[in-house]
Amino acid sequence: MAEPKEEQDSRELYAVLNLSPEASDEEIRKAYRQWAQLYHPDKYQSPNLKDAATENFQRVCEAYEILSDPNKRQVYDVYGMEGLKSGLELGPSLDKAEEIKAELDRLKRMREQEKRAARIQSSGTIMSNMSLPQYLDGDGLFKGMAMTSEIQSQLSKRSVAVIGGNLAVDGHVGGGAANAVLSHQLSEASSIEFMASAGLRSLLGVQTSRHISSHSSATAGLTMSLKDGSLNLSNAWTRQLSDTTNGSIQLLLGSQSSVAVGWQKKDERRTASGEVKVLLRHQIGSSSIEMEVGGGRKLSKFSTVRWLYVVGIQGVSWRFELYRGGQKLVVPILLTDCLNPVFATGAFVIPASFYLVLKKFFIKPYYLKRNKQKALEKEGKSSAQVQEGRAAAEKAQKLQQNVANRKRNKQLEMEGLVIMKALYGSDTILNNLYSSNETSFESTSGVIDVTTPLNFLVNDSGQLKLHEGVKKSGIMGFCDPCPGERKLLYVEYAYASNQHKVLVGDYEELLIPQGIHRL
Repeated sequence: MAEPKEEQDSRELYAVLNLSPEASDEEIRKAYRQWAQLYHPDKYQSPNLKDAATENFQRVCEAYEILSDPNKRQVYDVYGMEGLKSGLELGPSLDKAEEIKAELDRLKRMREQEKRAARIQSSGTIMSNMSLPQYLDGDGLFKGMAMTSEIQSQLSKRSVAVIGGNLAVDGHVGGGAANAVLSHQLSEASSIEFMASAGLRSLLGVQTSRHISSHSSATAGLTMSLKDGSLNLSNAWTRQLSDTTNGSIQLLLGSQSSVAVGWQKKDERRTASGEVKVLLRHQIGSSSIEMEVGGGRKLSKFSTVRWLYVVGIQGVSWRFELYRGGQKLVVPILLTDCLNPVFATGAFVIPASFYLVLKKFFIKPYYLKRNKQKALEKEGKSSAQVQEGRAAAEKAQKLQQNVANRKRNKQLEMEGLVIMKALYGSDTILNNLYSSNETSFESTSGVIDVTTPLNFLVNDSGQLKLHEGVKKSGIMGFCDPCPGERKLLYVEYAYASNQHKVLVGDYEELLIPQGIHRL
């Protein structure tokens, strides 16, 4: 049973007192008295036990202080400890349940507004055009430059607004434009965009997108130039060819008509793409045919670099792209303005071969070494957390031991509920143990023995209940022995001279004894 992280955080205090999230005030007071009596530091003379009792007593008192206060409890249920630590309060003047609920709704809306404010994203592109033939003619390497910048804001769950602008210089000619886009999600499968631009290319436009199936989508757009009234129509079809590969077809009709067929392959660290584009003029013939192929690599969580090779009737060029967060740097380099087959082949083969050699002897060994180092660091950090959690659980169990033994002996005399063995941890290990008929179990780092805490939690009526929706690693005497993995609780118990066993999920309710658990 999976739980959102926020909900996990807002249930931990219930686990400390072994309470249901719907527990009444009387149940909270009763649980507090039970745990406070066990962990009160004045009961222990040994310095080690006294320190352990003090630590656990503080946890119990903190849980009771929050859960016994109606206002704090409601904030905790909604926001968890983060909400309480950040100062969210409902106020002492709120006595009625309706007033408290209304104030909680107000705080929820405020939090959503804060989240929306954090969703404002900025992005930009810098393009620097270079020309090798122009440089060889003595006219300089740089042919032109263009810059674009935009800010995106989430207006609502379905609407997004984008405001931006661009500047471009090509030779001795330059210009700029400001643009705005409003996107709205019409349904789960379709959306619509309205766009407007003023400046060098003033236009109005609309574009719609729709998911035709789970693997394909289509986009259609129409724009009108405010300068000469010309119309441009665009259509694009995209289909998922595999888990990591997409194919696309794009048709543009207007002042710059073209047909393009492309594909893109993208996995966790690498990208590869290819495109063939035909530029059309005057509705007949073609003035240019281009083929684009290339690939990229993810340098870090936020950075990606790509190299593209473009060949066509108008020449051969490279294009380098660097992505960092929402920013993009593009450097097209025109190598030659005439199509020479030998030069075109060399312009592709030489850098591609250089990259393959670099990848095999430098890049791949480097990433293997780095990933291995990260795995060791993560394992070490996780191991330290587990050791710390196990130490705290062992201290708590030592304090529970006397009461647990007394309850166990009493249940043995009555032939009542006695926990013979209880293990909490890795679902793989415990599923195998539950499926087998073995009665012995060798200690492993993936689980923790929780026999003592469960015997302690058996009530006077000879029953044990762990509540649904509360993560069991938060129960006193428990810990998380395998962070990041799914966990189960395995219990073997005796009742009425019969043996029983049961396996439950981390958030599932455990209620024993039950006849269906009998072996």
